[in-house]
Amino acid sequence: MANVKVTYFDIAGSRGEEVRLALVLAGVAFDDERIDRETFAKIRSELPFPHLPVLEIRGKGVIGQTNPILRLIGRQHDLYPKDPFEAARHDALMEAAEELRARITPSMHMKDEAEKKAARQALAGGFIPLWAAGVERLIGDGPFVGGDRPGVADIKIYMVHTWIGRGILDGLPADLFAPYPKFGAVARGIKEHPAVVAWYAKSG
Repeated sequence: MANVKVTYFDIAGSRGEEVRLALVLAGVAFDDERIDRETFAKIRSELPFPHLPVLEIRGKGVIGQTNPILRLIGRQHDLYPKDPFEAARHDALMEAAEELRARITPSMHMKDEAEKKAARQALAGGFIPLWAAGVERLIGDGPFVGGDRPGVADIKIYMVHTWIGRGILDGLPADLFAPYPKFGAVARGIKEHPAVVAWYAKSG
């Protein structure tokens, strides 16, 4: 039994996968607890906040909220800057990823397909290009946000880039981020990192 446990749904995406990948990059062994919706409903009232993922460090306790979890892992394993200004730059990108999710998520609950597609097309033609341009400026010289070494902010960028790039959201083109080469380079850097490649070879 590892000293660290991640609890999330059995999907290789979104916030839970960000936490898993942070531990993978850190080289930390962890228990990967994957639960279904029924189990989540049973334990929801016992969680720090009524959602997943959560990180448990045995002997210390359980933490909710993805970005604080990522910062904790980052601080402990050199995946997050020590310099306050650089840390704020990384934080801005992490919060930006959550902002994009918050903009897109309402469309996922729309029942009318035409309304859903129109809402996403409006995002694709307005908010998202402005958002992506801001991300591009904040990345710096690359190949990662912090230079040569990947960090937790890079993981969030990778996850968002992959989400859109799969082309599964009707109205949001799969190549929406193509005009932003630094953004794409960060995503590729995480995808092709040896530890990440090994993780997906093992976990499927």
